[in-house]
Amino acid sequence: MARLEPVFVGGVTVSNATLHNQDEIDRLGVKVGDYVIIRRAGDVIPQVVSVVQAKRDDNVKDIVFPTDCPVCGSNVEKLEDEAVARCTGGLICAAQRKQALKHFASRKAFDIDGLGDKLVDQLVDADLVHSPADFFNLKLGDVVGLERMAEKSAAKLLLSLEASKTTTLAKFLYALGIREVGEATAANLALHFETLEAIRNASEDELIEVQDVGGIVAAHLHNFFNEPHNTDVIDALLEAGINWPAIEKKPQSALPLDGKTCVVTGTLSEMGRSDVKAKLQLLGAKVAGSVSKNTSFLVAGEKAGSKLTKAQELDVEVWDEAKLLAFLAEHD
Repeated sequence: MARLEPVFVGGVTVSNATLHNQDEIDRLGVKVGDYVIIRRAGDVIPQVVSVVQAKRDDNVKDIVFPTDCPVCGSNVEKLEDEAVARCTGGLICAAQRKQALKHFASRKAFDIDGLGDKLVDQLVDADLVHSPADFFNLKLGDVVGLERMAEKSAAKLLLSLEASKTTTLAKFLYALGIREVGEATAANLALHFETLEAIRNASEDELIEVQDVGGIVAAHLHNFFNEPHNTDVIDALLEAGINWPAIEKKPQSALPLDGKTCVVTGTLSEMGRSDVKAKLQLLGAKVAGSVSKNTSFLVAGEKAGSKLTKAQELDVEVWDEAKLLAFLAEHD
């Protein structure tokens, strides 16, 4: 974002204009103290178009991006193939805190019943929660008195927090909010490495060996687990009692879906989509996010939408929930 001396453009006074990212700054050659030409892109967003070189003086300064986050001090990463530089301290960075905590507590992650977005906001604003581990150290007296939190509701929340301590390695990884690591990638990492320690110690080359993990995702993972702030939070979560059962890998001959690619869509009544994906992966399936000619079958719940339509157009086999449950029961 470029800070400008206020100027009247297209009927409004403009004091900020977008510079997009470092690549665009380099392309424009803009420096601190420059005179610039701006426009309102689409008559809405103020944008720097060019530098008025004739008015540049000797006092201009290069725009230097920080190597450490100015908020939390974590390393800033900018991968070669990406335009944006980002803080790597997602779990500890105050600028990202609320969204990181909401993601951690969400249904597909730790699924903490009663811990919605508004309550997360309250806990952060009250200075009660700074990192995910703080959720599990809350006491009744901390929560009672917050908006809509009488003693009964507070006690119920603490029970939910205690119950959520037992999870799966895949959900734990997903909850950490590592860039580009969604449910399927988290499950693939868990199946491949089997333990958190193995993932934490893996090199980028070892991470690339995991299904659906390319160079960029491997770099995100490696940077995340080598950021001390993140490892401190992970250790604090483990000390708070977060646990999961050991992964039991079946021999290749016992994987009925080995070599199969599936997609899961719609609403399922018996289990969540993330649980279904994890179970299918344990049976050897590759879970994709979209339907293509390479899809072996589609699991379609209620309100399946466009993915079901595309599967029918491509003559892809469709499983309803009853067929899915019967298959899982047969191979349990």
